[in-house]
Amino acid sequence: SQANLEEGGQEQPAVEHWKTLMPSEGSKEEPETGSQDAGGADETQSTEQLNVSRLRSSSVEIREKGSEFLKEELHKAQKELKLKDKECERLSKVREQLEQELEELTASLFEEAHKMVREANTKQAASEKQLREARGKIDMLQAEVTALKTLVITSTPSSPNRELHPQLQSPSKTVFRKGHGRNKSTSAMVSAASHNVTPEPVIHERKEVDSILFAEFQAWKESPTLDKSCPFLDRIYREDIGPCLDFTKQELSELVRVAVEQNTLTIEPIASQTLPVVKVSAEESGGPKKCALSGLPRTCKHRIMLGDSGKYFYISPSCRARITAVCNFFTYIRYIQQGLVRQDVELMYWEVMRLRREMSLAKLGFYPIEM
Repeated sequence: SQANLEEGGQEQPAVEHWKTLMPSEGSKEEPETGSQDAGGADETQSTEQLNVSRLRSSSVEIREKGSEFLKEELHKAQKELKLKDKECERLSKVREQLEQELEELTASLFEEAHKMVREANTKQAASEKQLREARGKIDMLQAEVTALKTLVITSTPSSPNRELHPQLQSPSKTVFRKGHGRNKSTSAMVSAASHNVTPEPVIHERKEVDSILFAEFQAWKESPTLDKSCPFLDRIYREDIGPCLDFTKQELSELVRVAVEQNTLTIEPIASQTLPVVKVSAEESGGPKKCALSGLPRTCKHRIMLGDSGKYFYISPSCRARITAVCNFFTYIRYIQQGLVRQDVELMYWEVMRLRREMSLAKLGFYPIEM
C-alpha cells in the first residue's frame, strides 16, 4: 500500500498524518487504529485507480492527436514530394532539350568547319595550280627573252641573222603560199634579180641516220642537260667543240670556251663602234691587223668581250666563224633544253648534225664571204 501511495503522489500527506497518530506499543487502543488504517488504504487505492484511468485516457487522447498531426505532416510532405517530382521531371526535360540542341549545334558547327576546310583546300589547290602555271609562263617568257637576246647578239650589221631579217633571204628561196596571187611586177622583179645573181650549183645529198649517234641524242633528249659528262655532249666536245675552239693562244682559248659555255661572250663588229671622246678604259688585245687568238697578222673586223670585264680582243674572220659555229650549237641545244623546239626527234637530230658540220667546216677554215 505504501508503494501504491508513493506512485500516487497526491496521498503522501495522509500517510505522514497516519504515522504521527500511531500510538506506542503498550497502548490499549491498537485495534481501533488498525481498523482506521484499513479504511484509509481502500480509499487511497480507489484514488490511485481513478488517477491511472485518467492518465490512460489522457495518453490515448495524446496518441490520437499525435497520429492526426503526423498524418497531416505526412500528407503535406507527400504533396511537397509530388511538387518536387514534377519540378525534377520538368528540369530533366529542359536538360534533355538543351543537350539535344547542344548536339545539333555542335554537329552543325563541325559540318560548317569541315565545309570551310574543304573550300580552303580547294582554293589552295587552285591557287597553287595557278601559281605553277604562272611560273611556267614566266619561265617560258624568260627563256624566249633569253633566246631573243641571243639571236640579237649573234646578229650584226656585217653578218646579220637571217632569221631576224627575212627580207635578206635570197629570192630563189622565196616561197609563194597557195591561194595568194602574184602580180606581174613582183614576177618581173624576181626574174630580174635572178638574172643578176650567179646561180649556185644545186647539191643533191642523201642522209642516213647513224644508229649510235641517234641513240645518244635520244637518251640526251629525254633529260636534256648541259653537263659535258653525258655521252652525247662528251662526243661533241671531243670531236667538234674542242678542236673548233683550239686556237694558238691556249690561255685565251680556254677563256673563250668557258664564256661560250656560260653564254657570256659578246661579239661585235669594229666598224659599227663609235669611238667616244673620252679615253676608253677597256683594254684591247691584238689590233685591226692582228688576231688575238691565232697571233697571225689578219684583217680583224670583229672583237670579242668575255663577260662584263670590259676587255676586248680582236679576232679574224676565221676565228669568228669558229666561235659563231660553236655558239649556234649551244644556242640550239639550250632551246631544246628549255622546251622551245617543237619538232620531231629526227628533225632535231638532223639540225644538230648540221650544226656539227658547220663546226667541222669552220675548224677546217671554211667560212662564208660575209665573215
